[in-house]
Amino acid sequence: MDDGNLSFWQFSLQIIPRLLVGMKITLELTLISGFFGLLLGMMGALFRISPLKPLRFIATCYITLFRGTPLLLQILFIYFALPPLLNLRLDSFPSGVLALSLNSGAYFTEIFRAGIESIHKGQMEAARALGISYSKAMRRIIIPQTYKRLIPPIVNELAALSKDTSLVSVVALSELLYVTQRIGATYLRPWEVYFWAALGYLLVVVVLTFLASTLETRLSTKGGH
Repeated sequence: MDDGNLSFWQFSLQIIPRLLVGMKITLELTLISGFFGLLLGMMGALFRISPLKPLRFIATCYITLFRGTPLLLQILFIYFALPPLLNLRLDSFPSGVLALSLNSGAYFTEIFRAGIESIHKGQMEAARALGISYSKAMRRIIIPQTYKRLIPPIVNELAALSKDTSLVSVVALSELLYVTQRIGATYLRPWEVYFWAALGYLLVVVVLTFLASTLETRLSTKGGH
């Protein structure tokens, strides 16, 4: 049967399995990049508020660079320009993960920094007066108190990251948007294709929001602040 004569549901059942393959890669990009972005963000935040000026300088340069330039440019630079400079080979998936991790890490840095600085300075001063080292006070006293406050902005950033994965399509990585564009160009039925792609991205954001709301409720029940 000619694809152009298929009904909405008939055509959808034909393309959805292919879109799910792209969706899987989108989820992998989101989860892996989000994980490394969170690690970079915590490290960057600790550098940002460190009493050591060189560490603060490094963190400031990192944040300025990755928040001040377009993510698309960062993806293209890492995929096309970085390998010749370092004499290495990077495929599209690790290039995408690296670019997304570095970019999200810069935003997570500011999120963590704001959360840490929202804790009253008197707590750090009290810990230091008791002979607790700066690093131990951060690990045991300050950072544990920031969890509940950080959940909403972290989820917002992860939701934005899930949508930013679509930019990796420029380096021919078969994530959801890339697959969507290919299918749309092949069958010339963009309405159905982009409808299901939009629903896929929306589903990721809704799930992240639900998980964050559940976690925040549990922390509230346990008396988390």
